[in-house]
Amino acid sequence: MTRVLDILAAFFGLLFLWPILIFVVIIGLFDTGSPVFIQTRVGKNKKPFQLIKFRTMSIETKSVASHLANNASITKMGGFLRKTKIDELPQLINVLKGEMSLVGPRPNLFNQDELIKERDALGVYDVLPGVTGLAQVQNIDMSTPVLLAKTDKKMIDTLNVKDYFKYIVMTVTGSGSGDAVK
Repeated sequence: MTRVLDILAAFFGLLFLWPILIFVVIIGLFDTGSPVFIQTRVGKNKKPFQLIKFRTMSIETKSVASHLANNASITKMGGFLRKTKIDELPQLINVLKGEMSLVGPRPNLFNQDELIKERDALGVYDVLPGVTGLAQVQNIDMSTPVLLAKTDKKMIDTLNVKDYFKYIVMTVTGSGSGDAVK
């Protein structure tokens, strides 16, 4: 059921939001010169996939988890994109491709060994990663791997259609900061 919801929401999201996506790409060309950010992340069954986002940090920023990145790396436009969560919109493409769900555990980097170990032990990689989820709306980021893995597992075990929409609405209306930069 959630896959059908994912496809419909991603399709109509891209259909109706394409003017915003194009606008951000154009403005992003002036901000960083490279408005789209593609990064290899850990997907379902620990298979790699290419996560698509709008760039919010300078091009020179090292590929580390957001909580390890320097706040000075965020561009002025990037700060706005993060605050409004517009930087996440290109992930609708990942959802359409079947690499992600709208709701699920946020996909981590392959160099986050402790988080991979904790999530693997709880079977978190048995599901598609998501654009948002319980951990994000509760402000739990990847800096606390044990708590994050347990929260992801709780969400997976209890997710229903009502919670699916609740997490999306909470994210769109500004609940949670996700993986905040320190």
